[in-house]
Amino acid sequence: MSRKRKIDSGCRIFNKQWTYDYFFTQYKERAVCLICQNIVSVFKEYNLRRHYETQHKDNYDCLVGDVRKNKILKLKNTLTTQQNVFVKQKQLNISSLRASFQVAKLIACTGRPFVEGEFVKECLLSVAKEMCPEKADLFSTVSLSGSTITRRIEEMGDNLHQHLQNSSKKLSYFSLALDERNDVHDSAQLLIFIRGMNDNFEVTEELAALQSIKGTTTGENIYKKVCQTMNGLELDWAKLASVTTDGAPSMVGSKKGVLARIKQEIDRHNHSHPIAIHCLIHQQALCSKSLKWDSVMKIVISCVNFIRAHALNHRQFQEFLSELNASYEDVLYHTEVRWLSQGEF
Repeated sequence: MSRKRKIDSGCRIFNKQWTYDYFFTQYKERAVCLICQNIVSVFKEYNLRRHYETQHKDNYDCLVGDVRKNKILKLKNTLTTQQNVFVKQKQLNISSLRASFQVAKLIACTGRPFVEGEFVKECLLSVAKEMCPEKADLFSTVSLSGSTITRRIEEMGDNLHQHLQNSSKKLSYFSLALDERNDVHDSAQLLIFIRGMNDNFEVTEELAALQSIKGTTTGENIYKKVCQTMNGLELDWAKLASVTTDGAPSMVGSKKGVLARIKQEIDRHNHSHPIAIHCLIHQQALCSKSLKWDSVMKIVISCVNFIRAHALNHRQFQEFLSELNASYEDVLYHTEVRWLSQGEF
């Protein structure tokens, strides 16, 4: 059975004489008609001649000599101008898109509302009209609406998650750090951090997930979120080396805690148990309680309470710090650690 010959198997080369004879020029491995901008995909004289004779011969066959050459040169310049316009417009669209992503990144990093993108655009237009009025229209092409900023941030988040997923697949061993906290709306948020190393001893340390927990925050609820993150990043339980928690009963409970559920999951796969580590920050806080630094803490707490108890004292203290050019602008209330270490639940 004979093989079909491909169209470009002849390796044809564009003949410059065809420009004079048939008003064609070469553009990106294609023959383009200078008159109507139609494209002929194959450098074959028969195809070019047929197009010229059927479409343009009656109007352009009368042009000969220098008149024909001048006409060809004029048509070439027109085609080049059109192509440059398209290329420039494409570059402007790419620049506008990149600018939109940059603003979305700044808004996300600073934790500002997404709708502030519209205010940023108004500021850009005002500055552009004062400093470079001829380029003000360029700034108007940048889309910074609330929905656009939301979409940009979601796309960047998906991209970061994809990169983290690709990096996690290459980890030889990894550890997890779990911390459950309530946000300003009293919604439970579970932060899951991952730290691992691949075969080239390259360390990866990232926030793997921020999972919202609705209802109760028992060990079962937290464990389900951990499993969801493990599956999302395609992590292997066999490579889990350690788990760091804050020592809460829902975390370290010997029967229903997260660590107990993780050990049960690993036992089903006949793997070694990960090392359970207590968060060092909580350990330091617990140690400070047992040291009984009353001689120091009582004075500090009384000073803080004196400053924060009355608005006038607070304002005067802030002005005092401002006059000293201090690194800190205010003083915080003293807080207690919420969880204590317990081994059973």
